[in-house]
Amino acid sequence: MASTNAYPPGGTFLDTLKKSFTDVPVNKEKDNAVSTTEFLEAAESLTTLFDVLGSVAFTPVKSDMLGNVKKIRDRQLAAPGESETLQDLVLNELKTKKHTATEGLVWLVRGLDFTAIALSQNIATTAEELSTSFRNAYGSTLKPHHSFLVKPVFSAAMSACPYRNVFYGKLGEDQEKVLAELRVWLASLENLLAILKAFLDRKEAKW
Repeated sequence: MASTNAYPPGGTFLDTLKKSFTDVPVNKEKDNAVSTTEFLEAAESLTTLFDVLGSVAFTPVKSDMLGNVKKIRDRQLAAPGESETLQDLVLNELKTKKHTATEGLVWLVRGLDFTAIALSQNIATTAEELSTSFRNAYGSTLKPHHSFLVKPVFSAAMSACPYRNVFYGKLGEDQEKVLAELRVWLASLENLLAILKAFLDRKEAKW
């Protein structure tokens, strides 16, 4: 049914995103400062991908990411002048002896890393089903940090992945175009994640 497709006529799923990771400004002259507003909008846009995966099992995954976006945005709204970049937001929040948004960013980065690794692996390994790619990515990103209560919830989502041909078919009619655009989008996301993971590993970003 055409209604299940997540793309406009002649386009791809990526055309439906409010903000792409390719649109997130990074100030190389300011130690790769990542713009807060655009990054959060791009992260919110990514969560619509879980709707395309089509199972209610992915609802907790999506809710988790959006909850972490909210923690960061709440801090941004409370102190906009100190939160124009994610790095400034973290350092200024930690000065107040609080770490709600900082912890939210740590978890958001893990969730985005999980998604990026799964999709990159799946695109690179054409014989691999999504469930395998997502399960492998989960094991190396979120699983080591999840409690025994949360792990089964996420494992259920991995098992509920659609077949790869069904999933990619929902992203666009021209499969070469879909994969080419996904690669560019993922490369931008991976670059942002590398910057943020390096920053969050620093002593001054710890609480």
